[in-house]
Amino acid sequence: MVVYEKKVIEEVSGWLRVFNDGSVDRTWTGPPEVKFMADPVPPHHDFKDGVATRDVLVDVDSGLRVRVYLPNNLSYLSPLSDMHKLPIILHFHGGGFCISKPDWYMYYDVYTRLARSVQAIVVSVYLRLAPEHRLPAACEDGYAALLWLQSLAQGNSYDPWLNDHGDFNRVFLIGDSSGGNIVHDVAAHAGNEDLSPLRLAGAIPIHPGFVRSERSKSEMEQSESPFLTRDMVDKFLNLALPVGSTKDHRITCPMGKAAPPIHGLKLPPMLFCVAGNDLLQDTEMEYYEALKKGNKDVELLISHGMGHSFYLNKIAVDMDPFTAAETGKLIDGIKQFIKKH
Repeated sequence: MVVYEKKVIEEVSGWLRVFNDGSVDRTWTGPPEVKFMADPVPPHHDFKDGVATRDVLVDVDSGLRVRVYLPNNLSYLSPLSDMHKLPIILHFHGGGFCISKPDWYMYYDVYTRLARSVQAIVVSVYLRLAPEHRLPAACEDGYAALLWLQSLAQGNSYDPWLNDHGDFNRVFLIGDSSGGNIVHDVAAHAGNEDLSPLRLAGAIPIHPGFVRSERSKSEMEQSESPFLTRDMVDKFLNLALPVGSTKDHRITCPMGKAAPPIHGLKLPPMLFCVAGNDLLQDTEMEYYEALKKGNKDVELLISHGMGHSFYLNKIAVDMDPFTAAETGKLIDGIKQFIKKH
């Protein structure tokens, strides 16, 4: 009798283990004092710190779900008039396409704050994860969520929070890290479609995971951070990209030759957010320069002295005044961009 031995064939330290039978274990095995940031926060329909949350099943067949964040407002006893409805922010989480969920505390903490500060409804997508679901699965989920918002705007579906309080003429895309890649992909896709009566008013990639097969100067020289190491970049993308693809794939390198030329894309106004000490700063700036060269409407927000996804690190935000201040500037920059559009 042959005894089958289950073995780890790939591991991303602390975050993920892939076994030879195809199963994946995402149990956190890093320092226990930071585990709380990846703990799930249950939805609560009552307002806590000015925000209520609920999980919504968008598609019964695919199982696609979203988490909706609704900020408190004196007018919530009845549906708001069109003049006073709130912008809608469609959010794609990070995690190298392989880990994390919208209900993780790190996202809950930041996106309740954003919903409250901006006075916007945030809709965060439960994306399918690699390696079980390699790219473009996560991008397809992001676009499916946008089409769901369109169906609400058309009156073909109904959600009480979004239909009663959301302004479908002011829908924004936002994404952290690999979620920033999804922002570009969904925005580019949307540019080829008629989404009326929904209007895509803007896009906000925050520290997107844009790379090339050959490491950039910043990727080789910048210090690694708790949320991004060179090992994480290599291993997550190896697990996430279609089999046989390299980092020059259109999703991870939208400014490269394998992607549709940026100058030919119909993109919404963009607030492009970069961290000054990010490993991926050089390739992110390469994308920004491609937007400028293509005469796209883009603003640049640089968080000087900060590393990749710094604002999601609750410990640093609470303990370090500089990180707290830069997080405040980032949220205020997003608020001003949305206010303008």
